[in-house]
Amino acid sequence: MSRSLTSASTSPPSPWRHLPNALTLLRMLLVVPLAWMIRESHFNAALLLAALAGSTDALDGWLAKHCGWQSWLGGMLDPVADKLMLVACFLSLGMIGAHPAWLTWLVVGRDVVIVAGAVAYHNLIGRISAQPTRLSKLTTCIQIAYVLAQLVHLTSWIDVPPALLMAAIWLTAACTAASGVQYVVVWSGRALRTRIPENRA
Repeated sequence: MSRSLTSASTSPPSPWRHLPNALTLLRMLLVVPLAWMIRESHFNAALLLAALAGSTDALDGWLAKHCGWQSWLGGMLDPVADKLMLVACFLSLGMIGAHPAWLTWLVVGRDVVIVAGAVAYHNLIGRISAQPTRLSKLTTCIQIAYVLAQLVHLTSWIDVPPALLMAAIWLTAACTAASGVQYVVVWSGRALRTRIPENRA
């Protein structure tokens, strides 16, 4: 048994272990062209590019989990890539009037609060690790589904009923607001619990 353990511990790391991070970086690189396509009304191409970005998101997560290629860097880059992609899409869709401006600023404002809080926690408390809650994961899924629904509607491939889009807007807004409040409450409490023992010591 000790021989097998020694062999496993000295085996060279896989040359493919950085593939999930490479896919995440690719998703970041797709942000600008996707936003440009939406602004220029190239909705067919934008939908295909958004689908490609979504597939890289699913693939890098699957590879990291099932191949043991998880890392702190990957855990931080993945949500950043998701936020960049979604913020770019919501801003672009808002600029062409696809949805109300308040929805854009709600989505952007939530992410600004989360990023600012993460930076403050890292500087004042200690190293932070990405730990998305179930509500946060649900919110991301709903936001992605909403963006895809809007792009499908704008391509005119499928006639999405206006009532369905309006329901999607309010569902996205509700989940975004609830997730933002949850982040503030959870991380504020975590910061207080960490600081209080230090002050007592």
